[in-house]
Amino acid sequence: MPELLGGFQYTWPYYLGALLGYLLGSIPFGLVLTRLAGLGDIRKIGSGNIGATNVLRTGRKGLAAATVLLDGGKGTAAVLIGQHWGPDMAIIAGLAAFIGHLFPAWLGFKGGKGVATGLGVLLGLNFFVGLIACAVWLLVAFTARFSSLAALLSFASAPVAAYFLSTRQLKEVAILIAVLVWLRHWQNIRRLLAGKESKIQLGKPKA
Repeated sequence: MPELLGGFQYTWPYYLGALLGYLLGSIPFGLVLTRLAGLGDIRKIGSGNIGATNVLRTGRKGLAAATVLLDGGKGTAAVLIGQHWGPDMAIIAGLAAFIGHLFPAWLGFKGGKGVATGLGVLLGLNFFVGLIACAVWLLVAFTARFSSLAALLSFASAPVAAYFLSTRQLKEVAILIAVLVWLRHWQNIRRLLAGKESKIQLGKPKA
């Protein structure tokens, strides 16, 4: 993880980068898109989550796909913008965007589970590590049809991929993101173990 040395006159750009990354990451695209589409508050639909899986429960596949791209894109964008000021800034901005998605201030710090944004951050920091994590998600999602299981295994694979393909620093970042994603999925883990987890639905559920 980055180690900030020196007084405030040297470290303030990193605090500013973290703040801007947080603000970018905290944009709730799932909520914004569903409201613009006239579907109301996504937090009152399905699981109440603002992420793409819950947007898919509205039956609007296009909106769900757009949510994935935008939520992932904001994580990647934070990293790429931060890279202009060095690799440490890229990590700080990316992690801040991820935290912003999990805990957006304007939604009472009740955000999404960080899957798309976390994958976007990994893709920005190391494309091949992120690509492997995405591939694991797609493989599990399309075979087992459990979005939560796909997320858990995807982020569990990221530190392993980072160990072989990248630096110790990225491995630590991948572990941190994985831990937070797993913690955000604790209810899903309970339902998976109890055999009560819902599968990915490609159509709008019947009333």
